[in-house]
Amino acid sequence: MAVITRYPLIRHLRVAPTTHIRALRSGKVSHDGAGLAFWFRPLTAALSEIPLDDRELPLFFHARTVDFQDVTVQATVTYRIVDPALAAARIDFAIDVDTGAWRAAPLEQVAGLLTESAQQHALDLLARTALTDALVDGITAVRERMSGGLTADPRLAETGIAVIGVRVVAIRPEPEVERALQTPTREKVQQDADKATFERRALAVERERAIGENELQTKIELARREEELVAQNGANDRLKTQESWAADAIATEAKARREVALAEAQAQAARLVGAAEADAEAARLAAYRDLDEATLIGLAVKELAANLPKVEHLVLTPDLLAPVLARLGATS
Repeated sequence: MAVITRYPLIRHLRVAPTTHIRALRSGKVSHDGAGLAFWFRPLTAALSEIPLDDRELPLFFHARTVDFQDVTVQATVTYRIVDPALAAARIDFAIDVDTGAWRAAPLEQVAGLLTESAQQHALDLLARTALTDALVDGITAVRERMSGGLTADPRLAETGIAVIGVRVVAIRPEPEVERALQTPTREKVQQDADKATFERRALAVERERAIGENELQTKIELARREEELVAQNGANDRLKTQESWAADAIATEAKARREVALAEAQAQAARLVGAAEADAEAARLAAYRDLDEATLIGLAVKELAANLPKVEHLVLTPDLLAPVLARLGATS
């Protein structure tokens, strides 16, 4: 928007670099260019402000396909005014000399021109296209048709407007039709999901079976090893028992041999002692054989006295001593 500074009987105008100003004074062009700043007299000046920047025009309209289905087209048209003088001659871009605001609505007029032209090309294409084709390939086709049609439109060229680009965002059917079209895909997706679920369950069952088999095999292997361990323990116990028996037998045999040897030694010693005693007794008897009776009696009494217990009082009677004295007298 132009910035106009008011002074008595005179005005000053300043615009941005993206704005073209066309000033007429008494019907003749006095200023014509972008980003100008100049003084002018309001009573004799006529000003037009033409924007030079790129502008976005959103489009939202309905169309009907060849199979009589209503679709909604959402698009955006980018345009630019490339010939300001021609645009100012065809469209009212005049501004108020006091405020700088447009007297009319030129951009709405440009938008209406572009909208009608774009819709015409899009409606013409979609009217010959089936609904499914429009939904699948319609965005590219409509964009190319609208871009080509707007670029070749003589009205736009004669107005000084150039279309920079066209973007088609979406082509959508009515909600009921869209849900109906989505149903087969949803069913297929649901079937694939169910299939994946069944396969996952089957895989889980198979894995559980494999785990169960592995556990069973593990138990069998543990039982077999336990059986081997029990058998080995039994063999070890038997071997220990046999070794114990053998050791006991060896110990018993050694003890018996020691006892036999000891008995033989004791018997030999007894025999030697007996022989020695017999020899001593024989020698004693041989010594006693040559002695007289009185001597022998004396020795016997002596031996008897040595083996008798202690006698504190001895009483000799005449009856006891008479035979002994008689014998002694007889021998003497």
